[in-house]
Amino acid sequence: MKKDMITNVTEYEAIAKEKLPKMVYDFYASGAEDQWTLKENRNAFSRILFQPRILIDVSKIDLTTTVMGFKISMPIMIAPTAMQKMAHPEGELATARAASAAGTIMTLSSTATSSVEEVASTGPGIRFFQLYVLKDRNVVAQVVRRAEKAGFKAITLTVDSPILGRREADIKNRFTLPPNLVLKNFEGLDLGKLNKITFQTSDSFAASYAAELYDRSLNWKDIKWIQTITSLPILLKGVLTPEDTMIAIQAGAAGIIVSNHGARQLDYVPATIMALEEVVKATQGRIPVFLDGGIRRGTDVFKALALGAAGVFIGRPVVFSLAADGEAGVRKVLQMLRDEFELTMALSGCRSLKEITRDHVLTEWDRPRFSPKL
Repeated sequence: MKKDMITNVTEYEAIAKEKLPKMVYDFYASGAEDQWTLKENRNAFSRILFQPRILIDVSKIDLTTTVMGFKISMPIMIAPTAMQKMAHPEGELATARAASAAGTIMTLSSTATSSVEEVASTGPGIRFFQLYVLKDRNVVAQVVRRAEKAGFKAITLTVDSPILGRREADIKNRFTLPPNLVLKNFEGLDLGKLNKITFQTSDSFAASYAAELYDRSLNWKDIKWIQTITSLPILLKGVLTPEDTMIAIQAGAAGIIVSNHGARQLDYVPATIMALEEVVKATQGRIPVFLDGGIRRGTDVFKALALGAAGVFIGRPVVFSLAADGEAGVRKVLQMLRDEFELTMALSGCRSLKEITRDHVLTEWDRPRFSPKL
C-alpha cells in the first residue's frame, strides 16, 4: 500500500511488517504466550456501542484538555515504547518532534535508543519519562535526575514488570538489540554485566536484560523512595484493579495508567478498556486515570473517555507509523486519531470533553435502560 493511500491507523502495521526485519517487527507486534489479551485489547472495544445524541449544535468542537497541569491539544498522548531506532534511524527524536507538532505529550521509555538529553534537544514539548526500577538504585536516581534536568514533567513508573512476560516470538527469533544501537539512558553507566549479558538458550535480549537488571523486590514502599529522588509527579503504569488503585492513592501516586503492557506481560488479564471503569470508580475523582492499550480509532478514544479516562496513550501505532514513514508517519497517526475522535464527538452530540458522559456508551454489563412494554 502506498503511504498516501493510508486512511486509518491500522494500515501502517502492514507497511511496517513489510519494511522491518522479522525480528524487529515481531518484537513490536507480539504479545505474551497465547496472545489472548493482545487480541482482546482490540476486541473488547468492538463490544462497546454508542448511544449518540442528535440535533445538538456541533459547529464548534473543543478537544483541548489538561493533563498533570499541562494544556494539550487533545486527550491522545504517546506511550513509552522501547528501542525506536530499530523502527527508524531517527527513532525517539522523530516521535518527540511529531508529538510536539501535534501539541501533545510524549513518554520516553527508559530503554530508549535516544537519551533524555537528545530528546530534549529536539525542541520544546511536554514529555514524561517512563521508569523501570533497576537493582542498582544509584543508576535509577541518576537517570531520574537527568530526566528532570532535561525538562521532563512527570515520571511514569511501570509497575507490572518485576520480570518480563514470555514473548515467544522473541524467543524463537533470539531477539537482540541491533549492534549499531545502544540503550542511551544507561550508556556509560556502570551496569556491571549489562554489556556482557549472557543469553540463556531460551531467552531474548529483552528478557535476559530484565532478569539481570530489573529489581524484582520493587514494592509499594519504593514509591516513597522515588518521591525522595524527584519532585516530579509519579504516574503508575500497569494498574488493573480497584484494590491496587486505592493503595496507589495512599502511596502518593499522582495518576494511574490502566495498562496491561500492550498484552506483553501476563496473558489472560482483561483488556484495559474492560478494567478501566472499576479503576476510575475506585479513585473517587481524586487522581486522573488514563488508558493504554488497544487504541486504533478515534471511536476507541471516545469510548475510553466515556468510561472515565482522562486521556489515552498509544504505543504500537507510533512505532508502526515511525517504521513506515518516520516523523511524518507519527504526525499522520496523531492527526488521523484526532480527526476520527472529533468526528465521533460531533456524531455523538459532544462539543467538549466534559460533555462526553457514561450515557453515550452501552457496554455488555449495562442493563437495558428501557424495557419495552409487552
